[in-house]
Amino acid sequence: MTQRVLTGITTTGTLHLGNYVGAIRPAIAASREAGVESFFFMADYHALIKCDEPERINRSRLEIAAVWLAAGLDTSRVTFYRQSDIPEIPELTWLLTCITSKGQMNRAHAYKAAVDANVAAGEDPDAGITMGLYSYPILMAADILIFNAHRVPVGKDQVQHIEMARDVAQRFNHQFGKRRPHADAQRRLPPEGVSDQAWGGPAPDQSEEFFVLPEANVEEDVALLPGLDGRKMSKSYDNSIPLFEGGSKGLKDAIARIVTDSRLPGEPKEPEGQALVTIYDAFATPQQRADFRAALRAGLAWGEAKQQLFELIEAEIAPMRARYEALMAHPERIEEILQQGAEKARTIAGPLLARAREAVGLRRFNAVAAQVVDTAKAAKAALPVFKQYREADGQFYFKLVSAEGQVLLQSAAFAGGRDAGQWVARLKREGAAALAEAPVQRGEGVDEAALSAALLALQAADAA
Repeated sequence: MTQRVLTGITTTGTLHLGNYVGAIRPAIAASREAGVESFFFMADYHALIKCDEPERINRSRLEIAAVWLAAGLDTSRVTFYRQSDIPEIPELTWLLTCITSKGQMNRAHAYKAAVDANVAAGEDPDAGITMGLYSYPILMAADILIFNAHRVPVGKDQVQHIEMARDVAQRFNHQFGKRRPHADAQRRLPPEGVSDQAWGGPAPDQSEEFFVLPEANVEEDVALLPGLDGRKMSKSYDNSIPLFEGGSKGLKDAIARIVTDSRLPGEPKEPEGQALVTIYDAFATPQQRADFRAALRAGLAWGEAKQQLFELIEAEIAPMRARYEALMAHPERIEEILQQGAEKARTIAGPLLARAREAVGLRRFNAVAAQVVDTAKAAKAALPVFKQYREADGQFYFKLVSAEGQVLLQSAAFAGGRDAGQWVARLKREGAAALAEAPVQRGEGVDEAALSAALLALQAADAA
């Protein structure tokens, strides 16, 4: 079974080493697995929540796109796009917002952290908190569910949002995934703008699970890379190590600022718990990790350890840095790749959104009208029918025939067609009450109850 893997990075600044280790590298590695269909995007709608500097956001989108490509993303194998180029995402966000409880959003880590910070500062709990910040887990859910991704590579701090996406998907599936039976069992017409091949919609009486339930894909050892001071690497903490910014020198200078303990060269050092060692582990083989720890315990100087870390990281990212610089010199090439990716993405997102709109009731009127007409036809076809005719003897007759073709009632002969028609009208109007006076007889094998039920059905249909 093919699995879909999706990941993205918010476009609010220049990427650092933690972004590469925690998101970009594992996602690209996953895209090369057999049986994997991958989606990579720049979360520029999410950026609007955190940043109100248009030029910074625009620059960041370009830089992040260049990083993905320079890091080895093969756009012939994957779908690579900007979030803002896919209009189906914000529309699905609204559909999901309408079924997501406020209580669930109250428990989101980002919102709770902002509230706690306000309370600690003596401010109103919701001071400065926008609806974008409050509800962005729903936008993140739409990012994932619009492509029905199975796996989402994330850092440990984002696992809660994947769990929220699962909850939202389950709620939508439960509320709209089961369709009520209809009289017609034909496949529904595709929504406007969706081809029959892309639609593939089920018959109205079938059940449908719209969304798969995504799983968080976390590299346990290095998902959260520490920064220079040992805390999580983050631009907001001013403790990040640049990925490409500043070139080789910028990388070396940043590594030199990593905080270590005060043990002197020659003194044994305990590697566990050291940010420098954790970063080393993210780039080293198992054997290199073991050797590095042994050297530290044998008295390796911190300065030499930092030099070894620089050489290890530089060996991996220097070729990527060269590709990145070439791409940044030709942004039009990046734009062309992104437009191709958006077109590819929308061929998947469009039909899924159309089906979701259909499920919640946002349907074309002509499709609804067709269903009503078909239902009416089916109901009419199930009713018995009076048939008037003239025989070779010149006399006029009528009979009542069931939907299955059985003769329920046969009239005597009438000299004129008008007389026969008047009796048909009376039987339709009065039903079984007129049988005692009518010049008719029941069909072979037809009992009184069956005949009365047939006449009653005709009365009900006329009344309707």
